[in-house]
Amino acid sequence: MTVRTRFAPSPTGMLHIGGARTALFSWLYARHFGGEFVLRIEDTDKERSTDEATQVILDGMAWLGLDWDGEPVYQGARQDLHIAAVNKLLDEGKAYKCYCSREELDHMREKQKLAGNKPMYDGRCRERNDVDTDAPYVIRFKSPDEGETWVRDMVLGDVCFPNAEIDDLIIMRTDGTPTYNLAVVVDDADMGITHVVRGSDHLNNTPRQIQLYEALGLSVPKFAHIPLIHGPDGAKMSKRHGSVAITEYREQGYLPVAMVNYLARLGWSHGDEEVFSVAQLADIFDLNAVGKSASRFDQAKLDWLNAHWIKESKADDLVGEVKRFLNVDIQAGQAELPAVIACLQERSKSLIELADGARFFYTTPTVYQEKAVKKNFKEGTWALLETFVKQAESLPEWTSESAHGLIESVCATAEVNMGKLAQPIRILLSGGPVSPPIDITLELLGLDETIKRIQVGIEALRQN
Repeated sequence: MTVRTRFAPSPTGMLHIGGARTALFSWLYARHFGGEFVLRIEDTDKERSTDEATQVILDGMAWLGLDWDGEPVYQGARQDLHIAAVNKLLDEGKAYKCYCSREELDHMREKQKLAGNKPMYDGRCRERNDVDTDAPYVIRFKSPDEGETWVRDMVLGDVCFPNAEIDDLIIMRTDGTPTYNLAVVVDDADMGITHVVRGSDHLNNTPRQIQLYEALGLSVPKFAHIPLIHGPDGAKMSKRHGSVAITEYREQGYLPVAMVNYLARLGWSHGDEEVFSVAQLADIFDLNAVGKSASRFDQAKLDWLNAHWIKESKADDLVGEVKRFLNVDIQAGQAELPAVIACLQERSKSLIELADGARFFYTTPTVYQEKAVKKNFKEGTWALLETFVKQAESLPEWTSESAHGLIESVCATAEVNMGKLAQPIRILLSGGPVSPPIDITLELLGLDETIKRIQVGIEALRQN
């Protein structure tokens, strides 16, 4: 059997952390077993589905690297198949028309509540003959009254649902459109889905869907319901926990490999290991290592993994995204961006932080951090800087080694430690007290730019 999984989001909202993790687990399971992964956009709710949400899903999946086999499938275009399934159930006496009004249903449920019973449809239209057949109706599936429906779940284990507690599901609305539970069963069967991986919030739908599979004579796929993701406080993940569209993490400077690594560890484990490349995950992932308990979102761990993967990445691979965050025109003769990235990777937690650290290489500072100036510029600083500039112009070559040697030499002659000169230079070059190692910074900026910035800085600060 070829494993065939799917991710089936509804484009009625953004793709968030929970949905992205479900997509990842489904994708990893298919790739681990050499199977196929299908993307199906469940856009049957025409009023709430939006093109914007669909695009966020597609962009988020592409950013994470979760490639799907074939073209995305749009559920709304498959309505004829869904209607045919409803008609089959009607013809075989496994479904019926329900003419109950909203008021009648409300009264029914209220009466059940007062009696201390679970509010549910009581099946009164199964054999009903006292209604105007021209009245609006829905179509309900005739759920078995006796016995049990078992969900043999690959994560949660066996879960039993007494059929007496499952009421007759609406499978077609009054406007003639099939409902979610009917459509998803028809689509999964028609598309040959062998394994349905989804959040545990769908578990209560599963016995209903199993009954529909069996009533339609379709093979029941294997199910894996993944426990939900909670916030740090143990409550369901929400906006107050920072839950945002998955594409927002790209805008916050996260690498896709870091996000995939983090999402994989939310509820899945492989010994005590924390760091996994995407290729490693596809090689070792299996649903039997997914836990049964809800996992908690840990921002600190995500940041740690992002810093790790920034450090481990090839500088050339980061150029495109860093350029996007830099948002400056890099001119010919300015520092090569891969080299700048390489000297900042070790200390950067995000691509935004890396871009911020790189910006001074391409934009001359116009202001200097006041606190740093007060701390590092003393009466003797000006003479050190002027000596450095004069001797720099006569160096036979400008490298990190020669620049370092010059700072060392000027400070030795003046009998001061290197920080007395290195830190003022750093402030004049970058505008503040933090930069990559000063010798590397000097080489990357180049001799002419270094001298120009020092001279401009000296003039600006002496005027103040």
